Amino acid sequence: MEELDYIDEDAWGTVFRDVILLVLVGFVAMVIMLLPHITVAKKESEQTKVPGNVIVEAHWPSDQPVDVDLWVKAPGQFPVGFWNQGGEIFNLLRDDLGIVGDATDENYEITYSRGIPQGEYIVNVHMYGPLPPGVTVPVNVVVSVRKKYDDTNQILKTNIKLTRRNQEETAFRFKLTGDGDLVPGSVSTLRRSLITGR
Repeated sequence: MEELDYIDEDAWGTVFRDVILLVLVGFVAMVIMLLPHITVAKKESEQTKVPGNVIVEAHWPSDQPVDVDLWVKAPGQFPVGFWNQGGEIFNLLRDDLGIVGDATDENYEITYSRGIPQGEYIVNVHMYGPLPPGVTVPVNVVVSVRKKYDDTNQILKTNIKLTRRNQEETAFRFKLTGDGDLVPGSVSTLRRSLITGR
């Protein structure tokens, strides 16, 4: 009788060791299969820290619940803004309506480009909604260029004052080389409407 008990305990011990070994082998196999996916995900997140090559931002005071629109035109392309949010070169990533449907306290709009085409760029701001009489909305407009993954440089900055509904102002007209360098003497504020595409 004691001999049979000894055999049963040994059999259970062997089964237990086999099950533990199989679980360990299965766990190691899953980790090995997941490693390439973890590495790929890490690389993708690193590459998308700063999307786009030409970055255009418009910021206005958070305590002013007004709808300002950013319009950007790349060389040879149709303007990108609130009713045409994507083009071949630029995409409007944030259309801020002031406080309507806003999850943040900041008022800003931002566009990013794919690549840096050589030629003239135009950046406009537009006061979409109504303004109370005597109210001025200061809009800070910033243009940055990212030539390499970790090399983003601000190249232009200005402040535009909007005082009436449907006011559209050209913040910048400028030219970039194919390498993303600002062409000397190319910066101006010569007005050109982008909303109508003129």
